[in-house]
Amino acid sequence: MIITRRFIFGKLVLLVRIHAPYISTTSEFVIKVECFIIQDVRVHALHGWEVSVARAREIQLGMAKRVVTENEVITPRLVAGIDISAPDAQGVASGAVVVLRYPELSIAEVEIAQGKLTLPYIPGLLSFRESPLILAACEKLRNVPDLILIDGQGIAHPRRVGLASHVGLFLDLPTIGCAKSILCGRHQPVGEEAGSYAELLDNGELIGAALRTKSGVKPIYVSVGHKIDLASALQWVIKCCRGYRLPEPTRLAHLAAGGMLTSEPSCQGKLFD
Repeated sequence: MIITRRFIFGKLVLLVRIHAPYISTTSEFVIKVECFIIQDVRVHALHGWEVSVARAREIQLGMAKRVVTENEVITPRLVAGIDISAPDAQGVASGAVVVLRYPELSIAEVEIAQGKLTLPYIPGLLSFRESPLILAACEKLRNVPDLILIDGQGIAHPRRVGLASHVGLFLDLPTIGCAKSILCGRHQPVGEEAGSYAELLDNGELIGAALRTKSGVKPIYVSVGHKIDLASALQWVIKCCRGYRLPEPTRLAHLAAGGMLTSEPSCQGKLFD
Protein backbone atom coordinates (compact mmCIF):
# COMPACT_ATOMS: atom_id res chain seq x y z
CA MET A 1 0.00 0.00 0.00
CA ILE A 2 1.36 3.41 -1.02
CA ILE A 3 0.00 6.66 0.48
CA THR A 4 0.78 10.07 -1.03
CA ARG A 5 -0.61 13.58 -0.51
CA ARG A 6 -1.96 15.74 -3.31
CA PHE A 7 -4.33 18.60 -3.99
CA ILE A 8 -7.26 17.39 -6.10
CA PHE A 9 -9.99 19.88 -6.98
CA GLY A 10 -8.71 22.19 -4.26
CA LYS A 11 -8.84 19.50 -1.56
CA LEU A 12 -5.94 18.11 0.42
CA VAL A 13 -6.17 14.40 -0.41
CA LEU A 14 -4.48 11.26 0.82
CA LEU A 15 -4.12 9.11 -2.27
CA VAL A 16 -4.09 5.44 -1.29
CA ARG A 17 -2.93 2.90 -3.85
CA ILE A 18 -3.46 -0.76 -3.05
CA HIS A 19 -2.14 -3.58 -5.22
CA ALA A 20 -3.79 -6.93 -4.46
CA PRO A 21 -3.22 -10.20 -6.30
CA TYR A 22 -6.29 -12.11 -7.44
CA ILE A 23 -5.49 -15.76 -8.16
CA SER A 24 -7.73 -17.96 -10.32
CA THR A 25 -7.30 -21.54 -11.49
CA THR A 26 -5.80 -20.49 -14.81
CA SER A 27 -4.01 -17.16 -14.27
CA GLU A 28 -3.09 -14.38 -11.86
CA PHE A 29 -4.47 -10.86 -12.11
CA VAL A 30 -3.48 -7.69 -10.29
CA ILE A 31 -6.28 -5.38 -9.31
CA LYS A 32 -5.34 -1.72 -8.73
CA VAL A 33 -7.61 0.18 -6.35
CA GLU A 34 -7.44 3.94 -5.79
CA CYS A 35 -9.46 5.69 -3.10
CA PHE A 36 -9.57 9.32 -2.00
CA ILE A 37 -9.57 10.33 1.66
CA ILE A 38 -10.54 13.98 1.91
CA GLN A 39 -9.09 15.92 4.86
CA ASP A 40 -11.06 18.92 6.13
CA VAL A 41 -10.55 21.08 9.17
CA ARG A 42 -12.63 19.73 12.02
CA VAL A 43 -13.82 21.92 14.88
CA HIS A 44 -14.22 20.07 18.17
CA ALA A 45 -17.09 21.50 20.22
CA LEU A 46 -15.44 21.40 23.63
CA HIS A 47 -17.91 23.75 25.33
CA GLY A 48 -20.50 26.43 24.63
CA TRP A 49 -19.70 30.11 24.22
CA GLU A 50 -22.70 31.86 25.76
CA VAL A 51 -21.78 31.56 29.43
CA SER A 52 -21.42 33.86 32.40
CA VAL A 53 -18.12 35.59 33.16
CA ALA A 54 -17.57 33.34 36.17
CA ARG A 55 -18.29 30.21 34.14
CA ALA A 56 -16.00 31.40 31.32
CA ARG A 57 -13.13 31.73 33.76
CA GLU A 58 -13.81 28.25 35.12
CA ILE A 59 -13.75 26.89 31.57
CA GLN A 60 -10.43 28.60 30.93
CA LEU A 61 -8.85 26.99 33.98
CA GLY A 62 -9.99 23.59 32.77
CA MET A 63 -8.87 24.20 29.18
CA ALA A 64 -5.43 25.35 30.33
CA LYS A 65 -4.79 21.85 31.68
CA ARG A 66 -5.35 20.42 28.20
CA VAL A 67 -2.83 22.65 26.41
CA VAL A 68 0.14 20.67 25.03
CA THR A 69 3.43 22.55 25.34
CA GLU A 70 5.57 19.97 23.55
CA ASN A 71 6.52 20.40 19.92
CA GLU A 72 4.55 18.47 17.28
CA VAL A 73 5.62 20.57 14.29
CA ILE A 74 8.34 18.96 12.18
CA THR A 75 8.20 20.11 8.55
CA PRO A 76 5.14 22.23 7.86
CA ARG A 77 3.97 22.46 4.26
CA LEU A 78 1.00 24.71 5.01
CA VAL A 79 1.15 27.55 7.55
CA ALA A 80 -1.95 29.60 8.37
CA GLY A 81 -2.55 32.99 9.93
CA ILE A 82 -5.67 34.05 11.82
CA ASP A 83 -6.97 37.51 12.71
CA ILE A 84 -10.27 39.27 13.23
CA SER A 85 -11.36 42.80 12.38
CA ALA A 86 -12.79 45.34 14.75
CA PRO A 87 -16.61 45.44 14.50
CA ASP A 88 -18.13 48.06 12.22
CA ALA A 89 -20.90 50.51 13.11
CA GLN A 90 -23.45 47.70 12.96
CA GLY A 91 -21.35 45.48 15.23
CA VAL A 92 -20.32 43.12 12.41
CA ALA A 93 -16.75 41.78 12.39
CA SER A 94 -14.80 39.56 9.98
CA GLY A 95 -12.76 36.56 11.07
CA ALA A 96 -10.11 35.58 8.55
CA VAL A 97 -7.80 32.62 8.03
CA VAL A 98 -5.13 32.69 5.34
CA VAL A 99 -3.31 29.47 4.43
CA LEU A 100 0.17 29.82 2.93
CA ARG A 101 2.46 27.32 1.28
CA TYR A 102 5.73 27.01 3.19
CA PRO A 103 8.52 27.99 2.69
CA GLU A 104 7.60 30.31 -0.18
CA LEU A 105 4.62 31.71 1.78
CA SER A 106 2.45 32.00 -1.30
CA ILE A 107 -1.30 32.06 -0.72
CA ALA A 108 -3.08 28.71 -0.97
CA GLU A 109 -6.45 29.73 0.46
CA VAL A 110 -8.29 32.63 2.08
CA GLU A 111 -11.50 32.14 4.06
CA ILE A 112 -13.58 34.77 5.86
CA ALA A 113 -16.60 34.54 8.16
CA GLN A 114 -18.65 37.59 9.08
CA GLY A 115 -21.04 38.08 11.96
CA LYS A 116 -21.87 40.07 15.04
CA LEU A 117 -19.74 39.72 18.15
CA THR A 118 -22.32 38.87 20.77
CA LEU A 119 -20.11 39.35 23.84
CA PRO A 120 -18.58 42.64 24.95
CA TYR A 121 -14.82 42.99 25.34
CA ILE A 122 -13.76 41.72 28.78
CA PRO A 123 -10.02 41.62 29.53
CA GLY A 124 -8.84 38.01 29.71
CA LEU A 125 -11.96 36.65 27.96
CA LEU A 126 -11.21 37.69 24.39
CA SER A 127 -11.42 34.10 23.15
CA PHE A 128 -15.09 33.89 24.16
CA ARG A 129 -15.78 37.00 22.09
CA GLU A 130 -13.74 36.16 18.98
CA SER A 131 -13.38 32.37 18.75
CA PRO A 132 -16.84 31.55 17.32
CA LEU A 133 -16.26 33.76 14.27
CA ILE A 134 -12.68 32.55 13.82
CA LEU A 135 -13.75 28.92 14.01
CA ALA A 136 -16.53 29.58 11.49
CA ALA A 137 -13.88 30.77 9.04
CA CYS A 138 -11.71 27.72 9.79
CA GLU A 139 -14.62 25.37 9.06
CA LYS A 140 -14.61 26.63 5.47
CA LEU A 141 -11.01 25.57 4.87
CA ARG A 142 -10.27 23.05 2.13
CA ASN A 143 -6.62 22.83 3.20
CA VAL A 144 -5.58 21.61 6.64
CA PRO A 145 -2.67 23.73 7.94
CA ASP A 146 0.23 22.08 9.74
CA LEU A 147 0.78 25.18 11.88
CA ILE A 148 -1.33 28.25 12.70
CA LEU A 149 -0.10 31.67 13.83
CA ILE A 150 -2.83 33.64 15.63
CA ASP A 151 -2.97 37.36 16.38
CA GLY A 152 -3.46 36.98 20.13
CA GLN A 153 -2.06 35.39 23.25
CA GLY A 154 -1.34 31.72 23.78
CA ILE A 155 -0.42 30.74 27.33
CA ALA A 156 0.83 34.30 28.00
CA HIS A 157 -2.51 34.84 29.72
CA PRO A 158 -3.53 35.16 33.39
CA ARG A 159 -5.20 31.74 33.24
CA ARG A 160 -2.73 30.35 30.67
CA VAL A 161 -5.23 29.91 27.85
CA GLY A 162 -5.55 32.88 25.53
CA LEU A 163 -7.11 33.03 22.08
CA ALA A 164 -4.32 31.07 20.36
CA SER A 165 -4.49 28.24 22.89
CA HIS A 166 -8.29 28.17 22.88
CA VAL A 167 -8.50 27.97 19.09
CA GLY A 168 -5.72 25.38 19.00
CA LEU A 169 -7.65 23.14 21.39
CA PHE A 170 -10.85 23.45 19.35
CA LEU A 171 -9.00 22.62 16.12
CA ASP A 172 -6.58 20.12 17.70
CA LEU A 173 -3.80 21.69 15.63
CA PRO A 174 -0.47 23.34 16.52
CA THR A 175 -0.90 27.07 17.17
CA ILE A 176 1.33 29.99 18.16
CA GLY A 177 0.22 33.18 19.86
CA CYS A 178 1.62 36.30 18.12
CA ALA A 179 0.33 39.28 20.09
CA LYS A 180 1.12 42.94 19.53
CA SER A 181 0.94 43.82 23.23
CA ILE A 182 1.42 42.25 26.67
CA LEU A 183 -1.52 40.91 28.65
CA CYS A 184 0.54 39.73 31.62
CA GLY A 185 4.18 39.24 32.55
CA ARG A 186 7.37 41.29 32.28
CA HIS A 187 10.60 41.05 30.30
CA GLN A 188 14.04 42.57 30.07
CA PRO A 189 14.96 44.93 27.20
CA VAL A 190 15.11 43.26 23.78
CA GLY A 191 18.14 43.66 21.52
CA GLU A 192 17.70 45.91 18.49
CA GLU A 193 18.70 43.26 15.96
CA ALA A 194 15.95 41.30 14.24
CA GLY A 195 15.68 37.87 15.86
CA SER A 196 16.59 39.15 19.34
CA TYR A 197 14.23 38.17 22.11
CA ALA A 198 13.76 38.33 25.88
CA GLU A 199 11.88 35.85 28.02
CA LEU A 200 8.44 36.90 29.22
CA LEU A 201 7.98 35.92 32.88
CA ASP A 202 4.92 36.04 35.11
CA ASN A 203 5.71 35.52 38.79
CA GLY A 204 8.79 33.58 37.80
CA GLU A 205 6.98 31.36 35.26
CA LEU A 206 8.14 31.42 31.65
CA ILE A 207 5.04 32.17 29.56
CA GLY A 208 6.47 33.51 26.30
CA ALA A 209 8.98 35.89 24.77
CA ALA A 210 9.23 39.41 23.43
CA LEU A 211 10.63 38.97 19.92
CA ARG A 212 12.15 41.67 17.70
CA THR A 213 11.05 40.74 14.19
CA LYS A 214 12.46 43.86 12.52
CA SER A 215 15.07 46.39 13.56
CA GLY A 216 13.62 49.72 14.62
CA VAL A 217 10.11 48.47 15.43
CA LYS A 218 8.46 47.29 18.62
CA PRO A 219 8.73 43.58 19.45
CA ILE A 220 5.81 41.19 19.24
CA TYR A 221 4.91 38.76 22.00
CA VAL A 222 5.20 35.10 21.12
CA SER A 223 3.78 32.32 23.26
CA VAL A 224 2.86 28.67 23.00
CA GLY A 225 -0.64 28.17 21.72
CA HIS A 226 -1.03 24.40 21.52
CA LYS A 227 1.11 21.42 20.43
CA ILE A 228 4.38 23.37 20.24
CA ASP A 229 7.16 24.50 22.57
CA LEU A 230 8.42 28.06 22.96
CA ALA A 231 11.77 27.51 21.22
CA SER A 232 10.02 26.05 18.18
CA ALA A 233 7.38 28.79 18.24
CA LEU A 234 10.10 31.47 18.11
CA GLN A 235 11.87 29.61 15.33
CA TRP A 236 8.77 29.38 13.11
CA VAL A 237 7.69 32.96 13.73
CA ILE A 238 11.12 34.21 12.63
CA LYS A 239 11.06 31.95 9.57
CA CYS A 240 7.66 33.36 8.61
CA CYS A 241 8.79 37.00 8.72
CA ARG A 242 9.24 38.86 5.44
CA GLY A 243 10.49 42.30 6.45
CA TYR A 244 7.48 43.47 8.45
CA ARG A 245 6.83 43.65 12.18
CA LEU A 246 4.15 40.96 11.88
CA PRO A 247 4.94 37.50 10.50
CA GLU A 248 3.49 37.02 7.04
CA PRO A 249 0.64 34.65 8.02
CA THR A 250 -0.91 37.05 10.57
CA ARG A 251 -0.06 40.12 8.47
CA LEU A 252 -2.03 38.72 5.54
CA ALA A 253 -4.83 37.54 7.83
CA HIS A 254 -5.08 41.10 9.16
CA LEU A 255 -5.40 42.40 5.60
CA ALA A 256 -7.99 39.74 4.76
CA ALA A 257 -10.08 40.52 7.83
CA GLY A 258 -10.05 44.19 6.84
CA GLY A 259 -11.22 43.42 3.31
CA MET A 260 -7.85 44.28 1.75
CA LEU A 261 -6.88 40.78 0.61
CA THR A 262 -9.63 39.52 -1.65
CA SER A 263 -7.83 37.51 -4.32
CA GLU A 264 -7.19 33.83 -3.82
CA PRO A 265 -4.67 32.17 -6.13
CA SER A 266 -5.53 28.65 -7.20
CA CYS A 267 -4.72 26.09 -4.53
CA GLN A 268 -4.69 23.24 -7.06
CA GLY A 269 -1.45 21.58 -8.04
CA LYS A 270 0.86 18.77 -7.04
CA LEU A 271 2.10 20.45 -3.89
CA PHE A 272 3.34 17.26 -2.23
CA ASP A 273 4.86 15.53 -5.24
